[in-house]
Amino acid sequence: MNKINLLLVEDDRAILDNLVPFLQNEGFSVETAGTQREALEKMTSGSYDLALLDVSLPDGNGFAVCSAIKANTDMAVMFLTASSDEYSTVTGLDMGADDYLAKPFRPRELVSRIRSVLRRCGKSKSVLEIGGVRVDTERAVVTKYGKEIFLSALEYRLLLVLLGNKGAVLTRERLLEEIWDVAGDYVNDNTLTVYIKRLRDKIEDDPQEPTIIRTVRGLGYRVG
Repeated sequence: MNKINLLLVEDDRAILDNLVPFLQNEGFSVETAGTQREALEKMTSGSYDLALLDVSLPDGNGFAVCSAIKANTDMAVMFLTASSDEYSTVTGLDMGADDYLAKPFRPRELVSRIRSVLRRCGKSKSVLEIGGVRVDTERAVVTKYGKEIFLSALEYRLLLVLLGNKGAVLTRERLLEEIWDVAGDYVNDNTLTVYIKRLRDKIEDDPQEPTIIRTVRGLGYRVG
């Protein structure tokens, strides 16, 4: 699966140090720019699916970057800013921004909003595949060797998280957080074990010797 390319335009080093690795762990490719000039240079020399723009920049503002992006590319734009006033919000949206998220925000909310924007703009990678298993995220349909597999909401969410982070080791704590988001209530460690087993029973050729969802002892699980 090709990664979604993000351009993060932000001059706050503390935000960059925390947000960049988080987005990378979520399966995104991230490049950064700290000024309006650098953002415009990267916009013309690189290829990105979505730009995350701060409004206030040392040598200008995110509105100018948004205007240039919308005039010259089909890149999606989301504003990330501490400005919560109505004027900034309306200005960004009137310039063609696809979404607007005020700081401080929860990283998982940001990821959800990014994926929502990408779906609306037709830039999301809608088909995920591994080991004969195919997930059509537009229709929420999972098949194995062409035959449909029926998953519960939590099993489906687990599979999406694992496939979306192919090659990365995901801790049990991380996966528990993802299940909790879907279930809407507390989910314990034993529940995760049960759902991993159920998912393996449905997608693995031999659930006793899994080749898709691999256990990394002492750490968690990895796909691919």
